Amino acid sequence: MRFINKYLRNLAPYKVASHKIWEVASEERKKMLKLDWNEATIPPSPLVNERLKKLVNEQEVYYLYPSTHNAELLDLLATYTSLPKENIQYFASSDSLHEYLVRMFVGVGDPILILGPTYDNFRLTCESQGAQIYYHDYSSNFELDQEAFKNKIKEVTPSLVYICNPNNPTGNVLDRDYLLDLITNSPDTIFLIDEAYYEFYGQTMSNYVLVHPNLFVTRTFSKAFALANFRAGYLLASAENILQISKIRNPKNFTTFTQEAVTAVLSDTDYMWQYVKEVLEARTIFQENLLNSSVVKKIYPSQGNFLLVEFKDFDLKMKVYNTLSEHHIFVRNLMHSKLLMNTLRITIGTKEQMEHVLKVIQTIA
Repeated sequence: MRFINKYLRNLAPYKVASHKIWEVASEERKKMLKLDWNEATIPPSPLVNERLKKLVNEQEVYYLYPSTHNAELLDLLATYTSLPKENIQYFASSDSLHEYLVRMFVGVGDPILILGPTYDNFRLTCESQGAQIYYHDYSSNFELDQEAFKNKIKEVTPSLVYICNPNNPTGNVLDRDYLLDLITNSPDTIFLIDEAYYEFYGQTMSNYVLVHPNLFVTRTFSKAFALANFRAGYLLASAENILQISKIRNPKNFTTFTQEAVTAVLSDTDYMWQYVKEVLEARTIFQENLLNSSVVKKIYPSQGNFLLVEFKDFDLKMKVYNTLSEHHIFVRNLMHSKLLMNTLRITIGTKEQMEHVLKVIQTIA
């Protein structure tokens, strides 16, 4: 124990959800519905399969390091984001990207302000560096007192503010003008805007990285693009910030298989947008029908590919959770905040998949 980094000794781990789906054979896996990690519920663009089938026969990709600068991929990202290539860098997951950002900007004792409850892995990343974490929580209805949050920033004077937008697990968003006001009025504070669910929301802060050096926008290919297993994400920031973070980024960690998969989905964005359309329609239908359930107290408005569902009490929540599990439907049992104790987060899939989930919940009196 004495050899361990002292900041890790009493560190609360990031709690992962069920992964029973990987404990069974492939055929059994197909009967399960994994709605606990906000992954896509269908395969990615068929172009991924086509490109990987060709790649798997190129034996040199197994023993050589991958390309450290994929110009085609960067061109596609520039087209997709409508930003210059100088403002973009890709990483082996947005989690990995967050670790690099923390290494760059966070030191021992630095104050970090997190708007929560939110994605908890970022807290873990900062605490492992010895940072001091401060929280500002949404209200019990997951609404934000905007003036109070501005005052919290002034009070803490954080090195970095982490905002997930849309927020996970609540699904709520902060509008562009308010975020811009925060960023503009705190030029010495870094604002990390996690846009993991951007495609389902449609609004972004990305263009403002061209004029605000204290703004960093991160995104992932794990959600709308259906590439969770490939671990791919990217950063949008000022050209100078991209240059600096690229100095410590290890480009060999972005495998050739991941590069090919990302290139494929960015070459077929129509497929992704059609899936997003299906999810948004399914979310509306599922929410409207679930509100009629006798066990549901409230469903919070969401701009992500998930819904936060509050049940009438803790026992009912657990009954729903266990019943879904018995039917091989896995949802997220949220316990890391007192505001979430009676809630489940349910990833939204296709209309057909969500109709199945609804039927199971409706069996509970």
